[in-house]
Amino acid sequence: MDFLKGIVGIVNVFLWDYILIFGLIGIGIFMTVRLKFPQFTRVLPALKKMIGDIVKKKPAEEGKMTPFQALSTAVAAQVGTGNIVGVATAIAAGGPGAAFWMLVSAFFGMATIFSESVLAQKYRETKEGELVGGPAYYIKNGLKSKGIAIFFALVCIFALGIVGIMVQSNSIAISVNDAFGIPTSVVAIVLAVVVGLILMGGMGRIASFAEKIVPFMAGFYILGSFIIILINIGSFIPAIKSIFVGAFKPSSIGGGVLGITVKQTIRFGLARGLFSNEAGMGSTPHSHAVADTKHPAEQGFTAMIGVFISTFLICLSTVMVNISSGAYNPNISAAEMTQSATVMTQYGFASGFGSFGGMFLSICLTFFSLTTIVGWYFFAESNVKLVFSFRPITITGFKALVLVALILGTMIDSGFAWELADMFMGIMALPNIIALFLLSKEVVEILNDYDSCVKRGQIGWEYHYQNIDSEKSRGKSVLRKGLTTTVIK
Repeated sequence: MDFLKGIVGIVNVFLWDYILIFGLIGIGIFMTVRLKFPQFTRVLPALKKMIGDIVKKKPAEEGKMTPFQALSTAVAAQVGTGNIVGVATAIAAGGPGAAFWMLVSAFFGMATIFSESVLAQKYRETKEGELVGGPAYYIKNGLKSKGIAIFFALVCIFALGIVGIMVQSNSIAISVNDAFGIPTSVVAIVLAVVVGLILMGGMGRIASFAEKIVPFMAGFYILGSFIIILINIGSFIPAIKSIFVGAFKPSSIGGGVLGITVKQTIRFGLARGLFSNEAGMGSTPHSHAVADTKHPAEQGFTAMIGVFISTFLICLSTVMVNISSGAYNPNISAAEMTQSATVMTQYGFASGFGSFGGMFLSICLTFFSLTTIVGWYFFAESNVKLVFSFRPITITGFKALVLVALILGTMIDSGFAWELADMFMGIMALPNIIALFLLSKEVVEILNDYDSCVKRGQIGWEYHYQNIDSEKSRGKSVLRKGLTTTVIK
């Protein structure tokens, strides 16, 4: 086992320190330039439109999600323990300046996630009356590479649907046990029942769960963080200063006691930012693919809001709580601080909420992890449908496997499971980054087409639902323009 752990550790260092940190940031910068910096001009109009659709309560067609449901499902997966514990670890290891580079990664990640979403929309398929899509589908239908598509799908199923769910359930069990003293076995049973009931309802129930829980979950945590910041308002300006100073001169924080270099600060900030918002990793496009929208670009703009919520709001809330409350201590070594990253965040909330601080954090972690379980299951299921077909018995069997993994996850040592999850998610990102680069011209064309539609005053897109492997679909495809659907033979 020690040998296996060593191998996984080496692979993770190689993947995240030397390949992905450059690949993910690189594709983000590349797409930002090609798309002419959409972060500045597209997010606010998309937010306004999304709020309007929520107020109107516009329903989705059967077998699809509304744009807001798709965003909620994506955010459900993006916002997990990484936004709290992972962010605290990044600050501990990279200093306050890591927060600056975290935001940099999120800025460029917005262009990446836009690209993922529009490609997922363009190359999605219909299976048994339901839309399905994601990187495996745009690799198969866009790059015409079934082998790489299946490779991505298999890695995604294992990374998100098995190992990823195990580490999330483990986080819930430990957090609830520590805060409330509830036995792990009881947590496992209750969690399995709740998740099982949600998954039994299929896409409709997953979408309904996400759109109701995610806004509450995010708002609850942000409000709690805002209260802690207000209580420690005198430390607000110094905290902001430490973030910007620490980004470029970390040695000046704590008189050099931390021993943190600029390289470490950038590395931990970028890596944690990319991991928390999942831009470029190939996970969130699965939910954006099934959104019922008039044009792929509209869902791409909505997807950008997800990165903003995950990193600019929730991750930054964690950062400010830790620094402004005094939970971050620059007078002890980075190694000591990293080992107690969770305790550091608990202390931050306890500084304002007293003994309730630990309970508050446990409640937030539980909701974050629960929604991540549901989101990751949905993403993994999309790939099960590609590899093993849409047969009900296959989907039912996968749901049972997920529930078994969830229960086992409450009993394991999470350290090695997290290492495995990191490794498989990193491997999953590689073919996705390559696909985004090779299909980047199509992303630009889709955005240009949207702008042309806006100028004409008529927004619409011709959706071709197809399965290039199906004998029945040869010679025909389903074409949808605006709100009408026809079959072309």
